[in-house]
Amino acid sequence: MPTRKRPRPIPAEWITFAIAALIVAALVGLVVFSWLMQGDQPPVIAIQPSSEIRVEAGQFYVPFTVTNTGGATAESVQIIGELRLNERIETGEQQIDFLSKGEQGEGAFVFSRDPRQGDLSLRVASYKLP
Repeated sequence: MPTRKRPRPIPAEWITFAIAALIVAALVGLVVFSWLMQGDQPPVIAIQPSSEIRVEAGQFYVPFTVTNTGGATAESVQIIGELRLNERIETGEQQIDFLSKGEQGEGAFVFSRDPRQGDLSLRVASYKLP
């Protein structure tokens, strides 16, 4: 049985291989760089209420945006809203399932009294690391 000689690669094949290898190496380098720069930074969760309060059917809707500005992902982010008005307190709880680095989540608290006439506070109560 005669042996076949394998044809030599042409320069275009070498150039294509070199470009593909450079792209793969750059992607691996970016992933490693991102991992090293992130380090062990914990999540930093910030909450910002919206200035536009919506009124429907006698209920006051207070939209908010929550942002993870830290390095790690946060799960089960619990947000508490509290409205103090005329010695009465209304509270509400929200939970955002998942916030990765730089990600935002949105929601709204619903109160039976006008938050513009009282003292409204929104805060992040807890989160869990994945």
